Amino acid sequence: MGNSTTPTGTAGATTTDPDVPGRAGTARRTAGGSGPSVGSRTSGSTHAERVFLVQTAFAELGGSAHGPGEIADFTGLDDSVVYRILQSGIYQRIFERVDRGLYRLRTSAAQLAFTALDHRLDGAQTVLSELREATDGGLAFLYMVAPFSGAQRQCVDMAVGDSDLAELGMTPRDVLSVTRSLRTGASGRTILAYLPPALQQRVLAEPVPDQAGPGAYGDNEALLASLAEVRDLGYALGYEECMAGWNSCAAPIMWDGSIMGAALLLKLKSVMPVAPNSVIEATKQAAAELSRYGAARPDAQA
Repeated sequence: MGNSTTPTGTAGATTTDPDVPGRAGTARRTAGGSGPSVGSRTSGSTHAERVFLVQTAFAELGGSAHGPGEIADFTGLDDSVVYRILQSGIYQRIFERVDRGLYRLRTSAAQLAFTALDHRLDGAQTVLSELREATDGGLAFLYMVAPFSGAQRQCVDMAVGDSDLAELGMTPRDVLSVTRSLRTGASGRTILAYLPPALQQRVLAEPVPDQAGPGAYGDNEALLASLAEVRDLGYALGYEECMAGWNSCAAPIMWDGSIMGAALLLKLKSVMPVAPNSVIEATKQAAAELSRYGAARPDAQA
């Protein structure tokens, strides 16, 4: 494995709010342990990313309720930033306060990504089917950020025609498993490229999955460089990353400036040794259409 880098931050201000006690000298968790490696306390890069980090912390820490200090330790955000997000989230029905200084993630919040696609699944299937047709029978998949973890992905829909996945060398675990690593495959790296640095470091600390293909990135420096390229180009190309003999192209699905998933096009290496521009553009178009679904979801204007 190659070396991983750790994002730097700015020292956070101490708050005197009764819900946010000071904790000078608190040990920082590392990406190889229970939380992300984040260096010094940071305020995050965008509001959407900070809210995403706080939601992820609740999902991954488990348990019934947590205080702002525990969330701050896990995410690396300033105590005061976490407290403001929690207070705002109460009114937005993302979090609820269960006791003095203790909050929990509302049950509905963990299902927002899927609720947003409710009654639009037929539309998503249409987009994937059009992607399959535009790429001469490629296998089209819709991957979303897993609802109970910001560092995993889950396949929620696909258009594969009459293809038998087993005959193609794929198992349900290959395609549908919620534990599929974000460090492998075009769809995984596409999602990873747009996640906050703290979550990226969590994924970088993971080993390459045993079932990964020969093209998977084993070196963290090379992986980080590929993420920068994804953000620059707006898509990712995968060459036998998840499975031997299969190449892929993926593009990001963005809602309100935050990464929600990726549209993936998969073809045999023998048929697509290098992804042509037609495949890249078709995949980007599908992802753009699925991104527009997010803009039209019921709570988008809330």
